[in-house]
Amino acid sequence: MRSFSPSSLLHLSIPLAALMLAVWAQLPRGASGLDAADEWLRDRFVVAQAADTPEPRILVVDIDETSLAAHPWPWPRARLAELVETLIGDGARAVALDILQGEPGDAAGDMRLAVLARQGPLVLAQLFDYEQRPQALRFGRPAGGVASAAAGGAVPAHGFIANHAGLALAPHVGNIGVRPDPDGVLRRVPMYTWFEQRRFPTLSRALLDCCETPAPSPAPAAADERHDGYQRVPFSRSLDAYTVAKAGEILDGRVDPAMVAGRLVLIGSSSLSIGDRVATPLGRSSPGLLVHASMLTTLLDRQAGLAPAPWPGRLMAVLFASAVAALAGYTFARLSAAINVLMLAAASLTWLMLAYGLSAHDPDFSVSGPLLSIAFLLAVGVPFHWQLAQSGSRRLLDTMRRYVAGEVVDELLRSGLKDPLAPRQLQVTTLIADMQGYTSQVEALAVEEAAKLTTDFLDCLTRPVLENKGTLDKYTGDGLVAFWGAPIPNDQHADLALDAAARILREVAILSATRVRAGGQPLRVRIGIESGLAMVGDYGTSFRSIYTAVGDSVNTASRLEQAARDFPHDVIIGQGTVGYATRHRFLSLGRHALRGKEHPIDLYTLEGLA
Repeated sequence: MRSFSPSSLLHLSIPLAALMLAVWAQLPRGASGLDAADEWLRDRFVVAQAADTPEPRILVVDIDETSLAAHPWPWPRARLAELVETLIGDGARAVALDILQGEPGDAAGDMRLAVLARQGPLVLAQLFDYEQRPQALRFGRPAGGVASAAAGGAVPAHGFIANHAGLALAPHVGNIGVRPDPDGVLRRVPMYTWFEQRRFPTLSRALLDCCETPAPSPAPAAADERHDGYQRVPFSRSLDAYTVAKAGEILDGRVDPAMVAGRLVLIGSSSLSIGDRVATPLGRSSPGLLVHASMLTTLLDRQAGLAPAPWPGRLMAVLFASAVAALAGYTFARLSAAINVLMLAAASLTWLMLAYGLSAHDPDFSVSGPLLSIAFLLAVGVPFHWQLAQSGSRRLLDTMRRYVAGEVVDELLRSGLKDPLAPRQLQVTTLIADMQGYTSQVEALAVEEAAKLTTDFLDCLTRPVLENKGTLDKYTGDGLVAFWGAPIPNDQHADLALDAAARILREVAILSATRVRAGGQPLRVRIGIESGLAMVGDYGTSFRSIYTAVGDSVNTASRLEQAARDFPHDVIIGQGTVGYATRHRFLSLGRHALRGKEHPIDLYTLEGLA
């Protein structure tokens, strides 16, 4: 059975944890930092998507500052009645009055409004309170609504501020009570409110119902209504998209009736003195009328089949996070940290584009959920795999230092070469050494003793090579091949090789003396050294490769090592090395023919060696 290392388990668990975060983000939960991130991002989408395309179905009548200057507030009820009568007379489909009338006013005006509310297409406003207070708000008399034994998706209310008793018989009354989000921004409204066994519609719903004959019963929860009964206000139109008429100009007869005919009319005030302003995604101080107008646009679009079709945003978010997690699980172990960071950045941008389109089709899925998953991969996955890569690099460097001098490795890293191990033609000095009479040395020894002798002898060869900045090419059983001048070119390659040879002789002499004192046979090392051009680099196949030197000088070094058995000298040096050396003195051994060489060459040894 295959076992998994801790790092392998982490490699699998990090993408899985990222996916679990994305799934968790789509689950219903209480207020959290993720909810705040969702709403902030959705607000940016709302601002970008809000169109200023004219909304011809709605007229907003604004009791603005200029209207108040011409007709000072508070207005008598007769003036409000006159405004409504003018609008209805000009052909308005229905009128909603977003103004509470908690106390009776002038009797004639109150009577005119009561008649308009009972017999005409006039919707009055009342406000329900959703906060549980020590002393519940109870002011005026609620009107309208439909008897309902259960909430049925409506939001339970605990108090109210309603109109005076003279308007209690009005059949069409809309709720203007809201509950902003924890950050103070109004993003949702209760489409229906449940209070004292009755269901009451919001103002926009009541205005649309007023136009129906007969008036419909409260509809079930909309498809985009949350489990708590609140519905997100899409704010699909900016305030500039709505036709706005000043109330004062209508009262003064200066508004063309064609502007009113056939429209649903919302009467309210943007005046700072009246104070009907709320924070919305479109602005920190938006007219309250904008909320009702936006919901009315949504209901009209839905009625006309123009509303965005519902899409499964939660499912698409989880599927996207799954794809990113799977991709990360594959690329993290194979690509560099920089490329993985770029990949995650591209995934974030891709999701933002998808979420931008999805947000209009699914009002409540977590748009920031996949971003949370990507952030986790960025904060945990990328550093973890970078650390694994660094650990692997360190292991490779540690392995490389067993074959190349540590100083050479450090210099190689500092050199900045794009591919320092690619084959190149360089001037190098090759040293080949092995033990003379190795077979006779080990044939009478036990396996353990023979292995120890081999290891100790190779230590005597290897240590001087690495300490003199050499590159260990390979071991040849009882010997080794090393070279200088690659992978980092070095003008002192010949002298460094000769220094290593002299040190090898001393190391082997110490080991030999120790063996003789223990009753063993003395040891002798044969060394051949030659310098010249060679092709140095990483050679091999897809199955295995090795960093080695290939060339005539390398072959000559091998012949010199073999020729040492015919001389009383342990180190035989070619004329190429003598030409490059600057710190050593040599003893000439004359011209000799070497096996495999067409012409005799001059041979040397180091002067002063025993």
